[in-house]
Amino acid sequence: MKRGKNYQDSAKLIEKAKLYEPAEGIALAVQTAKAKFDETLEVHVRLGVDSRHADQQVRGTIVLPHGTGKTVKVLVFAKGDKAKEAMEAGADFVGAEELVAKVQNENWFDYDVVVATPDMMGVVGRLGKVFGPKGLMPNPKTGTVTMDVARALKEIKAGKIEYRLDKTNIIHCPIGKASFGAEKLNDNFNALMGAIIKAKPAAAKGQYIKSCVVAATMGPGIKLATGKLGN
Repeated sequence: MKRGKNYQDSAKLIEKAKLYEPAEGIALAVQTAKAKFDETLEVHVRLGVDSRHADQQVRGTIVLPHGTGKTVKVLVFAKGDKAKEAMEAGADFVGAEELVAKVQNENWFDYDVVVATPDMMGVVGRLGKVFGPKGLMPNPKTGTVTMDVARALKEIKAGKIEYRLDKTNIIHCPIGKASFGAEKLNDNFNALMGAIIKAKPAAAKGQYIKSCVVAATMGPGIKLATGKLGN
C-alpha cells in the first residue's frame, strides 16, 4: 500500500522496534497528525483474554476527563415526561414507535448513540438486527438503558466512551483530538487504561495487557511500553 508524503515523513520520526513510554508516545503521535483536519488519536489495546468465553469479556464505559472533541448526536427512545426530560437535557432526537419505522424505512442513522428507557426496550428490540451490528443497541451495562435519561445524556455529551473487546481481543478507543495537546491526551489515556485494568476479568490468566499502540487518524502506529500497566 502506497503511503502519502506526510505519513512517510511521520514514520521517519518513529523507531519501529522501540516501546515508548505512554507520555512520550502520545506526544509523538500528536507530532504525526499532519492532515488538514483535526485528527483523532486512537488507542489499540491487545488483551491476554479470550473473548469467546463469557467470563473473559471486557466491556464498560468511561467519561474521559477532557472529552473526545467529537460532537455526539444522541437518539432517545422515551415517552411522556421522560421524552420531555430528554429534550430538555439536549437529546438530538426523541421519539418512540415512529422512530422505529423511520430507521426501518429510511435507513436512518444520523446519530452516534442510542439511549432508551427500560419500558421502551420492547420497541427498540425490533431494531436489534440493524442496531446490533452497528454497536448502537442500548444496553444497561453501558448506561444507555436507564430511567435517568438526563444523566445519561450529560455523560455522553461530556465525552463518555464505550470500550469493548473485538473478536481479535483488541479494544479500539479514541482518546481525543490532536489539538488537545499531549498533556490532555495523556490524561484521557490514563483514565481509559485505568478503566480497562479495573475491568480485568477474574478468569484472565497470565499477562493481561499484551500490547498497546497509539496512532493519529492518518498517522503511523506507535508502540507503547505496557510493563507498568496492570500486569
